[in-house]
Amino acid sequence: MVKQMNLDVLCFGGGDWWYHSRNHYDVRTMEVFAKYGKVLFINSIVMQKPKISQGRRFINKLIRKARSISRGLEKSGSGFWVYSPFSLPLHHVVWLRPLNNKILQLQVERVNCKLGIRNPILWVVSPPICDIAIRMKKARLVYQRTDLYEEYPNIDVQTIRQFDLKLKANADLTLFVNRKLYEEEGEQCKKAIYVDHGVNYEMFVTAENNREVFADIRSIRRPIVGFFGGIDDHTFDVDFVEKVIDRLPQMSFVFVGPASSDCSGLLAKNNVRMLGQKPYEQIPHYGKCFDVAIMPWKQNRWIQGCNPIKLKEYLALGKPIVSTPFAELQKYYDVVYEAKSPIEFAECIKRALAEDNAEWITARRAKVQASTWDSKAQLVLDKLFVKGQESVGSD
Repeated sequence: MVKQMNLDVLCFGGGDWWYHSRNHYDVRTMEVFAKYGKVLFINSIVMQKPKISQGRRFINKLIRKARSISRGLEKSGSGFWVYSPFSLPLHHVVWLRPLNNKILQLQVERVNCKLGIRNPILWVVSPPICDIAIRMKKARLVYQRTDLYEEYPNIDVQTIRQFDLKLKANADLTLFVNRKLYEEEGEQCKKAIYVDHGVNYEMFVTAENNREVFADIRSIRRPIVGFFGGIDDHTFDVDFVEKVIDRLPQMSFVFVGPASSDCSGLLAKNNVRMLGQKPYEQIPHYGKCFDVAIMPWKQNRWIQGCNPIKLKEYLALGKPIVSTPFAELQKYYDVVYEAKSPIEFAECIKRALAEDNAEWITARRAKVQASTWDSKAQLVLDKLFVKGQESVGSD
């Protein structure tokens, strides 16, 4: 069991704790590990190439990153330490990479020393940290292959692919959450495992017990078709959703989360409300107000290689779900509606509303009840360490 181990973990995360969504595989796993040892979460290293042409958006990113770095080392509310090192967004510039890596490594080693972390499990999400991760002292190296970062906007594709292959060849364990991707890439890995996402089941299933409803969603006309999460160019199909909304003028569409896409067309519609980003703890209380939950994904390699956590969260809420196709959806066909076109998607929303009942709510929740983050963390550790080994961490 996890509780029998003394864990020291250093995680190079895929997001920034201070301003990105905290509902990611690495964050949730670190919350589990923090119960049993010291955990240091390193906020994401900038992967995208600088794009000054983005204007205000580019400046806002610089400001956010500067603020994150200025916070230094802090203890999070989830039990682990958080740190944002300084680095240059120039991993694609070969001659600058060694200097950049050295700057990063010195900062991280200094913080490790301060926390007394000497021989940790090294958990890598962000590919640009590849060379540092391979070189650093560690008990084990875990590579979390949960997203196709080579499909991420505005990155050097060849560089990220090289990092990915190198990490898979050197990691003691490569973790996949998408079975199709696991089957395609497993042979590239030193050792691989498929362990899909967990869910904060109790947090979502008990949300309805609290009758309080936030003011910005309380007065919205029912039925509510809802989505929570980021609206981003490489994932969320805005044009598709606009066509769906036009076919269902009698329903309200509510979007909870940050938007990096152009949403002017959505905002122009009378039956659309965009409520912006909310603290993670509030998400279940917005989701409980949805009559139907949706996942209108683009059809691209990023989506086919993903496994959205929100699928399990919608199910834990007991909500009927309508989604565009993606590989990991197949094992949920008994509790989810799949639609390929806007016309079909709109019809599925109508069906979902008409067919929803207490029996279906129970069936949806039962589908994910056992998918706790503790159980997922234990599966990884069972695969990573030999049976009988009881202590991993500082020597």
